[in-house]
Amino acid sequence: MKFSVFQLSRRGARARNEDRIGYCYTREACLLVLADGMGGHAAGDVAAQIALNSVCALFQARATPLLDDAPGFLAEALLHAHRQILRHAQQHHLADAPRTTLVVALLQQGQAWWIHCGDSRLYLARAGALLARTRDHSFRAMAERSGQPPASVNRNLLFTCLGSPSLPISDQAGPWPLARGDRLLLCSDGLWDALGETELLALLAHDPVSLCVPRLVDRALQHTGASSDNVSAIALEWEMPGAQSAPDSISTDALEGDAFESTLQLDAPDLPEPAPPVPALPEDELSEAAIERTIAEINAAIRRPGERRR
Repeated sequence: MKFSVFQLSRRGARARNEDRIGYCYTREACLLVLADGMGGHAAGDVAAQIALNSVCALFQARATPLLDDAPGFLAEALLHAHRQILRHAQQHHLADAPRTTLVVALLQQGQAWWIHCGDSRLYLARAGALLARTRDHSFRAMAERSGQPPASVNRNLLFTCLGSPSLPISDQAGPWPLARGDRLLLCSDGLWDALGETELLALLAHDPVSLCVPRLVDRALQHTGASSDNVSAIALEWEMPGAQSAPDSISTDALEGDAFESTLQLDAPDLPEPAPPVPALPEDELSEAAIERTIAEINAAIRRPGERRR
């Protein structure tokens, strides 16, 4: 499995960055995650961090090195993150649980699946043309689909999210067969709301993703200026096995057994060092307690000094 991946998050004009992004992979599967903590509720950044860590920890436990049921895993991961946020609120005696959006993409066996809740988006593009995009779980998007005037509806008002009292509503897609050069982009609304779809796809279409992502983020910040939201994006370019690789590509062929790699990005510009590999859990140790221990290990690894990488 070969791919190029790059992620970037900027605070913009907000007092704090409540977006969280990261990716992790085994020899045969790769996971991309983006969560946008909801600023209208307390500790949105905490909810986003819990969602990121919970999904990555579950991936580490389940992908050994392949997932048997990709759609089932994505549904389980989203609900697991939701429960972890509610548990955090209960343990800390919070009157209202923190809340976040979530979008997760899974790649294995040359195919892609994804799940999302809220208005953080996923774009799948080929040669600059849009193949697929998630549909926002917002009242404005609902009004647009039903033919109502969208201007009268607040774009930021969501009808579902993680951390809410009711079970989150989510949409899934896949499997989508991937061709060499296909690009996946996961982004927060701070990016897609600032850029039209034509501009977004044009910026995503050319040059390595290590150049595309900074350009997308910078352009969004330029467009919105002093009113900028947090802007976060993670993009992946798929490369066929055996094909000539991009200079900054990742090949998982050298990973052995159930080896696991992760790069979790917290805040910008003062980012803690990303997490080094965390040992995989034994197959028979998949309890809630085991997953909690894995989350704690990832949190500790994030804080541990080491060589910085994107």
